Amino acid sequence: MLKRIILAVAAGLCTVLVLTPPWIKYLKRLDYGQIIRSQGPKRHQIKSGTPTMGGVVIVIAIVAAALLVADWTSEVLLSVALTVTYALIGLEDDWRKTVKKRSLGLRAREKLIFQIIPAAIMGSWIYLQGGSGTEIYIPVYGAVQLGLWYVVFAVLIAVSTANAVNLTDGLDGLAAGTVFIALLAFTVIAWEQQSVLAIFTAGAAGACLGFLWFNGYPARIFMGDTGSLALGAVLATAAIFTKTELFLIIIGGIFVLEALSTIIQVLFFRLTGGRIFRMSPLHHHFELLGWSEPVVVRRFWLASTAMSVLGLTIWYHFVVL
Repeated sequence: MLKRIILAVAAGLCTVLVLTPPWIKYLKRLDYGQIIRSQGPKRHQIKSGTPTMGGVVIVIAIVAAALLVADWTSEVLLSVALTVTYALIGLEDDWRKTVKKRSLGLRAREKLIFQIIPAAIMGSWIYLQGGSGTEIYIPVYGAVQLGLWYVVFAVLIAVSTANAVNLTDGLDGLAAGTVFIALLAFTVIAWEQQSVLAIFTAGAAGACLGFLWFNGYPARIFMGDTGSLALGAVLATAAIFTKTELFLIIIGGIFVLEALSTIIQVLFFRLTGGRIFRMSPLHHHFELLGWSEPVVVRRFWLASTAMSVLGLTIWYHFVVL
């Protein structure tokens, strides 16, 4: 298993390293650049025009690694299917932003509906298989059988994770780095379970690592919603099929904080007209406190590493030992 995991990382990494340079040239030739919203930090305006839709290469690498190395079990097939589907949703969003020059892309309602449907199909498949598939494990308490409610739970995990990763993708290398760290944790969990899903998550981790070569500060390309939604789907399916859905809250703690900061900011503004954070998501708050972009990213990576180690430690203590 370990050799196949290493091979999957190499496959994902090499595919991105080989395909990204020509993809950047192609996007530049078509002038498919990122539109930077005026509401963001002023320093980000210089990024306007940077090629986006780099997530296309990430998804190709993930699928290639799975094809070359993984056994095509139902879990891997469903994980790949949800990843590709969410990537297509993001691609449509990026297309509208870059080609049709609509800075907000898909309408929020459209985006949500398109995400719910495939997640519900996956959750229904799990429910129809019966057995322990619809159980969730709560530390200290133990396993809880959700039955048909697991379909709703799976939708919640998939949609919330994808959008939390999407919110995190606001600084050069931030999303790719934090997802890479979280995927390493899930690869360890799947490996411990002797699950072929470890190969899938390892390939995705390799793709993220390769993308960081081009997406690190200063970024030559952005992953766009194509990449962030797809990587959110990878994390969600990893948690669902390893039955560590609640541990995702800890391992993916950075994504939780990014999403919560946005929710809290919006609710507080609507109720009081004021703001708790200088800007949301959370990474922009620290930028406006005076932290440079690379400093914010590095510290978020460190925080993500600490949360992943904590999540693995708790998982080992309550589940494995």
